[in-house]
Amino acid sequence: MVPGPNVLLIVATSLARGRLRGLQTVAGTTTAMALQLLVAALGTAWFAAALSQAFGVLRWLGVAYLVYLGVTRLRQAIKPAQRVDEPDIAASCAYWRGFLVSITNPKTILFFGAFLPQFTSASLPYGPQVVVLSVTFLVLAAVLDSCYAVAAGAVSALARRPLARRWSDGIAGTLYIGSGVGLALARRA
Repeated sequence: MVPGPNVLLIVATSLARGRLRGLQTVAGTTTAMALQLLVAALGTAWFAAALSQAFGVLRWLGVAYLVYLGVTRLRQAIKPAQRVDEPDIAASCAYWRGFLVSITNPKTILFFGAFLPQFTSASLPYGPQVVVLSVTFLVLAAVLDSCYAVAAGAVSALARRPLARRWSDGIAGTLYIGSGVGLALARRA
C-alpha cells in the first residue's frame, strides 16, 4: 500500500521543484529499471548467486540514501515557515537522484527475475519474449511514474506555501525514512 522509493522521490521532487524536475527524475528511475531488466533478462538466478554479497551492500547504500533524504526533509520541515524557496536543482541532479534511488533497490532485479519468466512460453524462444515483456513493463512504469510527476507538479505551487511546505517536508521525510527502514528490514531474497 505504501509507494516505493521511486514514487516517493518522484512525487517529492515534483512537489518541491515542479513537473520538469519530476520528469527528469522519472528519466533516472527508468534508466535504472532498464538496467535492472537487462540483468534480469540475462539471468537473475546466476547473477544473484554470483553477487549475493553485493546485493547486501547495495541494499544498505539504498537504505542510507533514503534515510539521508528523509532526515534532510525533516530538518527542512522544522525550519521557520517564512523561509524562502530553495534554489532549483540541475536537471542532471534530478536525473541522478532518480537513478541512484532506483538502482540501489536490489529487490527490483529479484522481482523482475521471478516475475518475467512466469509469463513466457516454453514452446517459444525465451529471449524475444523477455524483451517484449521488459519493454512493456518499462513503458508502463515510465508512463505511470510520469503521471505521478505531472500530478504532483500540478499542485507544486500550493505545496510551496510555507505551512504546506512544512507539512510536505515532514510527510516526505517520514516516508523516506520509513522506506529506508522497510528496505533495511526486508528479508534477503
